[in-house]
Amino acid sequence: MDLALSLGRRGLGNVWPNPAVGCVVVKEGRVVGRGWTQPGGRPHAEVVALAQAGDTARGATVFVTLEPCAHHGETPPCAEALVAAGVARVVIALGDPDPRVNGQGAALLRNAGIDVVEGVRANAARRDQAGFLSRVTRGRPFVTLKLAASLDGRIATASGESQWITGPEARRHVHALRMRHDAVMVGGGTARADDPTLTVRDMGALRQPVRVVLSRHLDIPIESNLARTAHEVPLWLAHGDRAQPKTLDRWREVGADCFSVPVVQSALDLSAVMDALAERGVTRVFCEGGGGLAASLLSEGLVDEFVGFTAGVALGAEGWPSLAAMGVGRLAEAPRLDLIETRVIGADVMHRWARRD
Repeated sequence: MDLALSLGRRGLGNVWPNPAVGCVVVKEGRVVGRGWTQPGGRPHAEVVALAQAGDTARGATVFVTLEPCAHHGETPPCAEALVAAGVARVVIALGDPDPRVNGQGAALLRNAGIDVVEGVRANAARRDQAGFLSRVTRGRPFVTLKLAASLDGRIATASGESQWITGPEARRHVHALRMRHDAVMVGGGTARADDPTLTVRDMGALRQPVRVVLSRHLDIPIESNLARTAHEVPLWLAHGDRAQPKTLDRWREVGADCFSVPVVQSALDLSAVMDALAERGVTRVFCEGGGGLAASLLSEGLVDEFVGFTAGVALGAEGWPSLAAMGVGRLAEAPRLDLIETRVIGADVMHRWARRD
């Protein structure tokens, strides 16, 4: 199952809206087939592994990280494929809460006389499937917030200079994190100040994450790197209902997908943004700021994981704070997270924190 889990992780960021699943076929103590969900979500991991195993799958044991699907979509159900292959036993890490599956895949296997074992490495599978599970059960993507800051919690100097606070090793790690998410999100202020591309670079051929920019008035320069690359890498712009029609037309002409969300207290409704992303199939969002968007996400309880990079530099009180005002009057009101990892990356320190439910 550990091998199946590692294979499944290869699909993170590549297979949405489908889950990233891994599968291993074992016969007489030997791995005869292995697979993972392919880019775009198909073929599924079980189909790939069974094709590799061929006739040796008959009588074999199959390890799969998520309950095999039981419904007819663009492809036949994986549970039926396992039955047709004549496997003797299926070991499942985690049940699939999708109403179209939700126990029906395991039941189909059992009804065909296949021995089914469930719950093996369930916690590890749950972590890997956090985005898919969040979209199915909560109706919103799993949100990772990333901030790179100085020792004193600043993300830029007083003049706005921020490139680069952290070193090249930390920046490369950020690209690896982007690669494992379906979408990269920033606020309009970051898009204007940094003119980013928000792509994954130097990681080989891959399905680039969707770039999502939140801008109430769509006041982002049309000459930006985002606009220049919109026909090559998907660019989604979330805006308020008062965005100018001419501005919308210009962005659509360069290839951007623009969608409107409600405005609450002069800002885009972040819950509505997440709902819209989930409806479009996004399961995992990597938010890279800036300080205003980060503070709002934390305040509204929308951050599931926080990844911080701390550099050995001090910028002083005149620098830009990593978080904008959050209106916290008492410690009891402050969002709290649980530390899950600390690691030295180059000259910087990375720390990961998980949402405290």
